[in-house]
Amino acid sequence: MIELRSVTKTYPDGTTAVDDLDLVIRAREITALVGSSGSGKTTVLRMINRMVERTAGVIEIDGSDVSTMDPVKLRRSIGYVMQSSGLLPHRSTLENIATVPRLNGQHKSLARTRALELMDTVGLDRNLADRYPRQLSGGQQQRAGVARALASDPNILLMDEPFGAVDPIVRAELQRELARLQQELGKTIVFVTHDVDEAFLLADQVVILEERGRVAQSGSPMDILANPASDFVANFIGADRGRRQLHIENVDGTRVLVDVTGRPAGVLSK
Repeated sequence: MIELRSVTKTYPDGTTAVDDLDLVIRAREITALVGSSGSGKTTVLRMINRMVERTAGVIEIDGSDVSTMDPVKLRRSIGYVMQSSGLLPHRSTLENIATVPRLNGQHKSLARTRALELMDTVGLDRNLADRYPRQLSGGQQQRAGVARALASDPNILLMDEPFGAVDPIVRAELQRELARLQQELGKTIVFVTHDVDEAFLLADQVVILEERGRVAQSGSPMDILANPASDFVANFIGADRGRRQLHIENVDGTRVLVDVTGRPAGVLSK
């Protein structure tokens, strides 16, 4: 479990990105931090592994204060996936995936074997092992980034807009892959996105943030859809525009979900 208590981040220029945040992130679940630009969601994520140092408050992982931990060791113990994949351009796919185990002292042959296994896990063809990032598609790069984040078998995986730079079809594929991986591996995942539909699709717990990291509402997707806590939340998830209010229409024998504007939203399975 990750717990943030009265956490604040103020930058030297006086800008407060996160103000007095209290948040509990449950173990072995996906928690999505969602909000518009300036809501502090990425700052919250990066304070967990001390890529950004908090100004005040306490952040604990399984009861241990992260401020007492060596920041390098902390970061190597937590998987991290970013929007651009963050692969090292001068290293092959396999070398990128093996980076953290090698830094932690694992023998090269063992690290390479583990990297190949992880390529299988994330659905990346082993034939791509010797290719460099520039030779991979955007979706392949993101899969390699996820494999690298899993290489040291971390309990926690931080993901910062990991699918934001790929096209919608690839994004849907990667979302399905993440759901499958979580079902198999049961990691504690903190997932930052600006897309509330992505958050509702993937997360067990959704945290909607307003400016300065203030929690507008936190709960399961179903709870938030059923009971938006404020006008801000209703507007953010689209409830006030009828986008979430669906009814069923029969189209040539198929039951189609339609919103109040008449736009199709899905098909009911039989």
